[in-house]
Amino acid sequence: MATFAKKLVVPVLAVAALLLAGRTRLHPPKTPLRVHPHFDHTAVITGTFATPQAVTKRCLACHPDAAHVTRTAHFTWLGAEVAIPGHPGTHKIGKKNLINNFCIATVGNEKSCTKCHAGYGWVDQTFDFSKAENVDCLVCHERGSGYVKGPGGMPTPGVDLVAAARSVGTPRRENCLTCHAYGGGGQAVKHGDLDSSLEHPPADEDVHMGRHGFLCVDCHVAPDHEIRGRSFSVSVEDAHEVSCAGCHADHHHKDARVEGHLRSVACQTCHIPTFARAIATKKDWDWSKAGDPTRKDDPHHYLKIKGEFVYEQDVVPEYRWFNRTVDRYLLGDKIDPDAVTVLNPPRGSIDDPKARIWPFKVHHARQPYDAQHRYLLAPVTGGAGGYWTTFDWPSAFAKAEKTAGLPFSGQYGFAQTDMYWPLSHMVVPSQKALGCTDCHGPRGRFDWKALGYTGDPIQIGGRP
Repeated sequence: MATFAKKLVVPVLAVAALLLAGRTRLHPPKTPLRVHPHFDHTAVITGTFATPQAVTKRCLACHPDAAHVTRTAHFTWLGAEVAIPGHPGTHKIGKKNLINNFCIATVGNEKSCTKCHAGYGWVDQTFDFSKAENVDCLVCHERGSGYVKGPGGMPTPGVDLVAAARSVGTPRRENCLTCHAYGGGGQAVKHGDLDSSLEHPPADEDVHMGRHGFLCVDCHVAPDHEIRGRSFSVSVEDAHEVSCAGCHADHHHKDARVEGHLRSVACQTCHIPTFARAIATKKDWDWSKAGDPTRKDDPHHYLKIKGEFVYEQDVVPEYRWFNRTVDRYLLGDKIDPDAVTVLNPPRGSIDDPKARIWPFKVHHARQPYDAQHRYLLAPVTGGAGGYWTTFDWPSAFAKAEKTAGLPFSGQYGFAQTDMYWPLSHMVVPSQKALGCTDCHGPRGRFDWKALGYTGDPIQIGGRP
């Protein structure tokens, strides 16, 4: 009974009223929107640049403190030392050394993956992260339209470095979305709540950006270029988190019954009723189907180099208890190939006072594993000798032995994996948030038993 009282979604005595209660609104924030001054660099950027590194050196001449970027996770693709359940000691993890169920792994594929790196020249494991001139200032700060990065993070041929440097200013949404909307090899592949529709969204798509004009950096502030926020695809804890309460801590729902939900339900659950509303997001990726020369390439259904896909639009999230920490699969961890391996299972339960019911995009995949060693493999896909050139899995696994440090037995198969992506963008106006019957009643979207209840908790028998 104590657990039920702690995690009860609403007071039982208010059951009947809840089904009739309308949607309520938060009181509007009292703090005005921030203004981002823009300094015109046209007069101070003169001459020409032989290399993009020369642009960075020019930036550092006036902004020497910006060299701190070399120590940030955005540049190193590694976080701080953290403890990971089931693994002794502490670990520095990040995009640099983790496996995922999209493009699988950066290790061994740096030249391809670092098109989205905030740096220049990362093509293999010899890249020097200590050199400040290797930082790409332009990818975050240029405000033109002609700056495009290619393999190794180098600007593509024809990019006008002088024009790009003269355009710099506060990062726009377009700067952030260049990588975060297209990560994983295409539009809306990874995130279900980040795509190019957020460059200039209507209010119904995202109320913060569309109605109030927020930039990404209004929430993801970056003191000393340490950008606040957490991607739980590469992190296991919530240090430097960005949360709704950061702005809305002093604001409350006018209806006390709705306010009572905050003990058990994340803000995002009601205020992000669906995701991928404007642009479809990838929900399933089957690498086992790659390499078929008889199938026609179609980026939303099949690519010979990557396999078979399923995309969905205007998707209802899946819901789990989440205390803003996750477990994490590390390279070399054993798997059960007959079960689903969840690479970043959310932590939290109905008994966890820090957990809330949270909305997720869940991405499903079939990806290669070593049938003898029983661990997931990190093949070399791009470049000479990679799978995208040879379409030969064994040689791609063998080529990865040195970079990934995983011996290949010569036997392989494809295992089912899942990844969880908590949703925090695409917040709708309050009048479009979920109402009572969206979750409660015969057509409610929650699987109450999976969440630890015996049924809908507004019913008398709905107790865990």
